Amino acid sequence: MTNNLIFFLPFIPLLSLPIYIATRSNKLHHGANLLVNGIVLAISLYLTKEILSVHTLTNPRFHTYLDPLNTLLLLITAFLNFLISIYAVNYLNADVKHEKITKPRIRIYYIMTNIFTFTMLLALTSGNFGIMWIAIEATTLASAFLVGFYNKRSSIEAAWKYIMICSVGIATAFLGVILLHLSSIDCLNSEQYLYLPALIDNATAFDTGTLRLAFVFVLIGFGTKAGLAPMHSWLPGAHSQSPSPISALLSGVLLNTALYPIIRVMSLLNTNAASSRYTTPFLLTLAILSIVAAFYFILSQREYKSMLAYSSIEHMGIITLALAVNTPLAIYGALLHLLNHSLTKTMLFLTTGNILHIYQSGEIKSIKGLIRTAPFTGWVFILGLLAIAGTPPFSVFGSEFTILTAIFQKGSFLLGVILAVVLAGIFASIIYTVSPMLYGEAADKSAVTPFKTTSGNGVILLLLVLIVIMGFNTPQALAELISLAEQTILPY
Repeated sequence: MTNNLIFFLPFIPLLSLPIYIATRSNKLHHGANLLVNGIVLAISLYLTKEILSVHTLTNPRFHTYLDPLNTLLLLITAFLNFLISIYAVNYLNADVKHEKITKPRIRIYYIMTNIFTFTMLLALTSGNFGIMWIAIEATTLASAFLVGFYNKRSSIEAAWKYIMICSVGIATAFLGVILLHLSSIDCLNSEQYLYLPALIDNATAFDTGTLRLAFVFVLIGFGTKAGLAPMHSWLPGAHSQSPSPISALLSGVLLNTALYPIIRVMSLLNTNAASSRYTTPFLLTLAILSIVAAFYFILSQREYKSMLAYSSIEHMGIITLALAVNTPLAIYGALLHLLNHSLTKTMLFLTTGNILHIYQSGEIKSIKGLIRTAPFTGWVFILGLLAIAGTPPFSVFGSEFTILTAIFQKGSFLLGVILAVVLAGIFASIIYTVSPMLYGEAADKSAVTPFKTTSGNGVILLLLVLIVIMGFNTPQALAELISLAEQTILPY
């Protein structure tokens, strides 16, 4: 039964589509979306409990596969998607009230969001690399409609840029999948081709040269979707032009999904070579480029959501850097940072939804006296910025400290010092960029719009509490899951 649940899980969001199509009631649409995402979360929690006990769940008939690594990503996806769904109710209603969208557009939003969720869940639960590639390609098509949701020139341009750049990346990843198949073709029978458990079990027998080439194409291809520099140019526009709940999904969930196949192929190649000597140089290069690019561009941003988008590029770079170090502590730190970044960045993007509805502007220069105008939103925003910049006692500090410790333990003293200095520079850049938004006199009442969202603020507050708690101590079950996932990546 449990194995069958893995197969059916991605399709649950699609069960609500007939409701959206057949009815015009926005209340019913909100409820249906919350229901299906709640079911997905409940099943994901159950599967997590099972994985903590049995470590792997496979179903060769349906080519599904679950181990601690993709279970961790599945749990993050389900949890954040559910919280974002709660926030989206009042956000979309406010969009209708301010005539940004019409009521029928809410139905379109939920149709595309549920298809988007389906594609991400399919990518994470599939045990076949071919299906995984198809699912990640489908995430681009589904989310592109959400990037251009407001039908403004800027949002449509961002959507087309997103489609074009990521399609090139996915095409590159497809070559990587083909090469992965060719590297293993002599070791597997036809029923095992691209099947992840078979790839893991037989990785030592693969053709190393072909597998190395496969890794390069997979890294560049899926790295484009993960927002790694220099293939990152789609990300700032897509994040800034999307509705804030979609920005949260893109940054907090989609980037993780795109990084997942990179980690898988990296692990296969490292197992094949019994070391990380082939993967480290490529991972390190893209990691440094991503962190430096974020440092350079954050200072020049005019929109606060674009600034957060570049912060996402930075943190994808930090995770990739930890993968390049490839020690048990570094991999643990990478996975912990992936979780912490997802929680924190989701909170921040949802908070920008509040700011956007209060000030009706996405430009930094248009926001003055936020703390006085909207105290809850202002204080949460500044705390979120401190958190994402890696200051204690927030969770991002803990995972960044873990990664830095791993770097120094490996003897890469210069790399550790450079990373620490750059992170300090990014922190200063973020604070310098946003400080004019936060302080000063409260904005004139005629310049702001009241935005009451008790449930939305509750979601934001919950995320804030979580990142504070995890700054002091990672819950035992979660720490165990991350540790098991680290062992999955480093089996040799």
